[in-house]
Amino acid sequence: MKKVRVGLYGINGHQIHNQMVNHEKAQVTAISMIDREKLPKELLTGDVVFYENFDSMLKAKNVDVISICAPRRIDQKDLAVKALLAGKHVYSEKPCAYTEKDLDEILEVSKKTGMLFHEMAGSAFEEPFISVTELIKSGRIGEVVQVFAQKSYPFKTSAGRPQDDITDGGLIRWIAVHAARFVEHTTGLKIKDIYAMETRHGNPVKDGNLKMAASIMFSLDNNAVGCIIANYLNMNNFPTWGNEHLRVWGTDGFVEITDGLTATRLVTPDYDGPVEIKYATADYFDFFIDEILYNKPMPLTPEEELHPLRAVIRAQEKAVEVE
Repeated sequence: MKKVRVGLYGINGHQIHNQMVNHEKAQVTAISMIDREKLPKELLTGDVVFYENFDSMLKAKNVDVISICAPRRIDQKDLAVKALLAGKHVYSEKPCAYTEKDLDEILEVSKKTGMLFHEMAGSAFEEPFISVTELIKSGRIGEVVQVFAQKSYPFKTSAGRPQDDITDGGLIRWIAVHAARFVEHTTGLKIKDIYAMETRHGNPVKDGNLKMAASIMFSLDNNAVGCIIANYLNMNNFPTWGNEHLRVWGTDGFVEITDGLTATRLVTPDYDGPVEIKYATADYFDFFIDEILYNKPMPLTPEEELHPLRAVIRAQEKAVEVE
């Protein structure tokens, strides 16, 4: 079987190098801006070519799709557009764009060139999200009325957190977008109005610019309401790296995922207990590969996939910083 040839650019974020080891339908053929010692040795075969920069990789004939985790996230829109115009499909770390105008440009260029673009938007395609999504859409908890979502990461990493929004997109675009995906991709409802407050309070770096916490309020297109909290306040000794929560209240009950996605609960008039987990976690990149190879539709339309980013971009533009 012909495999999709993948170029990896940068490692700032969730690059796909580990999941490419012994992939059945794709293989890494090009690498740029990633040190060899950060890569699985299984990828470093004679078929892989290292390129000096992004532009030299674009000229490579042995690349079908480029996975972008750029050293500076703010550059990713321009990189994605260049790649699409060069005849490459693109898989991009989030945020792929900082403004709605830039997001629209990516989508327009993708449509114009016929080259596929997707963000690494698989946040709600892990279990227990898959089973919870099925439950909500089946009407088990009735009409959705209110939603709460949380995404919390530790501040402390091996390199610390960037003190700017240029490197990784900032707290709202980089972290809260996951929670926005939890909301939209499980309920099937789009965020309508959205507002945010954020603070640098608690930043251990003196005079640092990193926002440590954000609170976001929103409405959904069925007139339900909700809130998102995002922060860098998870403790390093917490059992999971991220502390994620999702609670969805409906007219006939509520369902929740708590404790870093390790526990679930469904409460309806006739049931109080865990959600039945029915499926294996799906890999969003594998959906993309099947779209390239077999023209198989993705589980989300481009607008559905990217609308959570569109929503948090709007939240960031309206965000009020607490002094």
